[in-house]
Amino acid sequence: MEGTNLTTYAAVFLGTLFLLFLSKLLRQRKLNLPPGPKPWPIIGNLNLIGNLPYRSIHELSLKYGPVMQLQFGSFPVVVGSSVEMAKIFLKSMDINFVGRPKTAAGKYTTYNYSDITWSPYGPYWRQARRMCLTELFSTKCLDSYEYIRAEELHSLLHNLNKISGKPIVLKDYLTTLSLNVISRMVLGKRYLDESENSFVNPEEFKKMLDELFLLNGVLNIGDSIPWIDFMDLQGYVKRMKVVSKKFDKFLEHVIDEHNIRRNGVENYVAKDMEDVLLQLADDPKLEVKLERHGVKAFTQDMLAGGTESSAVTVEWAISELSKKPEIFKKATEELDRVIGQNRWVQEKDIPNLPYIEAIVKETMRLHPVAPMKATECRENSKVAGYDVQKGTRVLVSVWTIGRDPTLWDEPEVFKPERFHEKASIDVKGHDYELLPFGVGRRMCPGYSLGLKVIQASLANLLHGFNWSLPDNMTPEDLNMDEIFGLSTPKKFPLATVIEPRLSPKLYSV
Repeated sequence: MEGTNLTTYAAVFLGTLFLLFLSKLLRQRKLNLPPGPKPWPIIGNLNLIGNLPYRSIHELSLKYGPVMQLQFGSFPVVVGSSVEMAKIFLKSMDINFVGRPKTAAGKYTTYNYSDITWSPYGPYWRQARRMCLTELFSTKCLDSYEYIRAEELHSLLHNLNKISGKPIVLKDYLTTLSLNVISRMVLGKRYLDESENSFVNPEEFKKMLDELFLLNGVLNIGDSIPWIDFMDLQGYVKRMKVVSKKFDKFLEHVIDEHNIRRNGVENYVAKDMEDVLLQLADDPKLEVKLERHGVKAFTQDMLAGGTESSAVTVEWAISELSKKPEIFKKATEELDRVIGQNRWVQEKDIPNLPYIEAIVKETMRLHPVAPMKATECRENSKVAGYDVQKGTRVLVSVWTIGRDPTLWDEPEVFKPERFHEKASIDVKGHDYELLPFGVGRRMCPGYSLGLKVIQASLANLLHGFNWSLPDNMTPEDLNMDEIFGLSTPKKFPLATVIEPRLSPKLYSV
């Protein structure tokens, strides 16, 4: 009898789900929806999405066109994969598509959507963006920290010279550079330098950052099918809670240290970005009060965002150049001609190094740190004649745009020379063919800092060293697979061998 009841309950439950799905399907048929594959009940089109979602979506876009409708569990998803669609979603109609979907990552790793990345559109987000543009990442502020970037870059070059001739894992050094730069700018010192502070282990902190970026980009089933979210089928939510707890312990320590330094000092002058945030938190004139958890969320945002994008991009650039020694040669010829062999490259030199700039642009085209820009529709809209309903999740595929054969000749080939012909195209949100940092209201507010670190570090690495692959590896042996998270780092970190190419005195501290 009991078994019969269970069977009946299960049948009623599944029947109800089917009727809900059917009624939703009938409602959608009254709308003029973009083309796309037919969804399955409950899971929608999740069965078509692999371990690298942007590649799966790219292949689907080739079949269904530049605007496409998918169904991820309970949520409709519209994908734009052309310059025209990017302009609509991210610029001309961006007020309609400036929302953010609610995800477990936003809830558990950013203090319940308190950072600038995941916070919903509204007074809090507008205030956060204004703070970033006028206080934290203004030209004046970034220029005042140029000496920090130069010191840390010189330290990296010195340390690399000491181990020349031996195989190294390049990303370890790039991540250390980025962490040291951003921690000194944001926190006022190398919090991750064991010789100065033992509160957190540098290697453990790097693992925390990797985990944070992975979990903020994964396709969590519970985000698409909310009624099974409590089951945490993939174990992602458990991992989010663990990494969030680790970060919170560190961020509490940072705030306490800064408050002790500020306490009782009249007319205290901010020494780093954390001081600026704490002063803003004390400002009674703010439209929305900046709470302690908000300070922690923004601090984590700056530490993570300022580290990952530059390290990942430079590693991809060196990897691509390792497959094409002729590009290395052209780059060093430009550096020797413009800079000479008696000094390092400075940030102010970059505009005089068009081939280095072209290498950076080509790397960002072929290996965008964020291959898809995710937003949410805030109100019913018409896009290219199609209906996009409120609550629809919107993805702009930067990955597909960067591989559009109507925009790029031989799009799968790494060719910096293409930007000689397209030198006017930049990465600052003006040209929709190349959007590594996004565009419009949701554009990355710290893009100018990331670009400075990427360009200067890549230029000096190419200027200061000759590069080769270890253990008789050939360029064909180099694995160029990637993994997916909030960024797209190499699946197998680049191992390389370096030899100094400049005067020995330049490598001394």
